[in-house]
Amino acid sequence: MRAPSLLSVYGTLFLALLFQLFPWSGEGVILRPDFMLVVLIYWLFRAPYLCNIGTAWVAGVLVDLATGSLLGQYALAFTLTAFVALFFQRRLVLFSSFQLLFFTFGLLIFTRLSILVLKLFSGHEPPNMHYFWPVISGVLLLQLMRFFLGPITQSTSNEAN
Repeated sequence: MRAPSLLSVYGTLFLALLFQLFPWSGEGVILRPDFMLVVLIYWLFRAPYLCNIGTAWVAGVLVDLATGSLLGQYALAFTLTAFVALFFQRRLVLFSSFQLLFFTFGLLIFTRLSILVLKLFSGHEPPNMHYFWPVISGVLLLQLMRFFLGPITQSTSNEAN
């Protein structure tokens, strides 16, 4: 597995921002994953030396500005998620693909809940259960990224030979 470059990390983050801004309609709005967060989680797992908590904060501010939401809402949620992801990043080598899937699911739920709390504090009405559907599509998107961009962790048994 080749080491990721800074250009590939920030290039995919820019592409995720473009997908975040893409106008969705119909049922696609309900199922649309948080592209920036999913790409950010992938790079936090794969290359924490290139993508860190500061990158998560900048990505969150960009999503705040792009979506016109409360300034700092996504920045805080992305930063908290990045902290939790990086806290457990060293242990990911011990995780199977199934465990990694559930850990990612938990991170995406954590982000949605933190954004929900911030929205409720700012006076929004509580959403229905459709609010959490992007978590499922986000996990599926992360699995596609792992397929196309490479696995998050690699086994060390092949490197010894």
